Amino acid sequence: MLNSADDAFVRKLAEALPDLWLGPAEPRYLEEPRGRWKGHAGVLAKPASTAQVSALLAFCHAHRVGVVPYGGGTGLVGGQVCPDGAAPVVLSLEKMAALRAADAQSLVIEAGATLQAVHDHAQAVGRRFPLTLASQGSAQIGGCLATNAGGVNVLRYGNARALCLGLEVVLADGTIWHGLKRLAKDNTGYDLRDLVIGAEGSLGIITAASLRLFEPPAVEGTAVFAVASPQAAVDLLGVAQARFAGCVSAFELISGWGLGFLREVGPDVHLPFAQDPDWSVLIDLGLPAGMEAEAAFADLYETAGDLVQDAVVAQSAGQAAQLWQMRESLPLANRRIGAISSHDIAVPVADIPAFITAATQMIRKMGDYRLNCFGHVGDGNLHFNVFPAKGRDRADYDAHRLAVMEAVHQLVVERFDGSISAEHGIGRLKVDALARTADPAKLRMMRAVKSALDPRGILNPGVILPSGA
Repeated sequence: MLNSADDAFVRKLAEALPDLWLGPAEPRYLEEPRGRWKGHAGVLAKPASTAQVSALLAFCHAHRVGVVPYGGGTGLVGGQVCPDGAAPVVLSLEKMAALRAADAQSLVIEAGATLQAVHDHAQAVGRRFPLTLASQGSAQIGGCLATNAGGVNVLRYGNARALCLGLEVVLADGTIWHGLKRLAKDNTGYDLRDLVIGAEGSLGIITAASLRLFEPPAVEGTAVFAVASPQAAVDLLGVAQARFAGCVSAFELISGWGLGFLREVGPDVHLPFAQDPDWSVLIDLGLPAGMEAEAAFADLYETAGDLVQDAVVAQSAGQAAQLWQMRESLPLANRRIGAISSHDIAVPVADIPAFITAATQMIRKMGDYRLNCFGHVGDGNLHFNVFPAKGRDRADYDAHRLAVMEAVHQLVVERFDGSISAEHGIGRLKVDALARTADPAKLRMMRAVKSALDPRGILNPGVILPSGA
């Protein structure tokens, strides 16, 4: 049982750590983007160093007070807010954003740096950090690693786990793990780095990371291809990978439903086709010197044959940015419509068409809903989201939200052997869903790891596993 970070605790904390920034938690630290939960907190802490994080966690561990890490607040599964139970300490690493080291192969940077800042530091040494998110101006790299963020370039570069060489982590009792090695190979026992990445702050607090950098492709191009169906999109991906092996950076599926939402509620972005196709794919190619992007897309269009109905190829960086703005605006349009239930799922790439067909038919039978399906074809990650009928509010469907979510998750796991969380994590939203769908042996292993590294359960209590599990 955890204790609250009440006034008496806060006074003792301030006396024990007089140099640590403490204050009331402003509303932005107690909110999450989808508005499902409002958090509470006894105090907000903003440490300025790893030593301060260590001292804070040691104090909270000794007093059995929970700690909720806040890494920019952009997470979509409620992992950054604690809505009930004992009032925790909210820990923000925003004061820890320093670049510690940089070379052509890697950066060592503190966890509070925004993803955009990481991009800027990489660019300053002539390299690229390929993790790209719509929220990169506010999402912090520590939070991206804690949730093993994906984004649009996983097809070519992998997700956050694949882009990290080493970590500095503070454990629940204040112990500091100095794991900031910049090695591509380190086979000295359990991979603790990969254990902490994706743990959503439940096993330790990431305070710094060593990140892999890449040389930018010599030639880059962007195009959107209208396709007849999700099956045509998957087939086109195969053609593109065969023609340009290793050069397909992104391959994003966009539905006509999503384009319709953009026309209905905005934001006002350029849409490439006069009449929205039912399905289209947004493709980024990164090519070696000597190749031309426009010629490569022309070759792909000709080779694809009947798979492609129309195409628009960006003629400039500005036009490429317009196409990506369309894709990155889909989540904002979704929020303006107001989703009843959003599903960040993964199935084998070959099963994407069958899943979309089966899930659409299932939801149609359940009631009067609208749908939007989009996502990352190359890694099987789809965002299959369910919305109210036009003219109605998502609150009208509150009684049905859980049934919709459970039906989609059951379909994903039982029929397609997929995942109920491809890139957003479990957070608090999917704790019950994980308990229902995960292999029992996996859950036992996870509980054992949690108990070993955080025996008092102070680290982000209630995420992934129920508090006390």
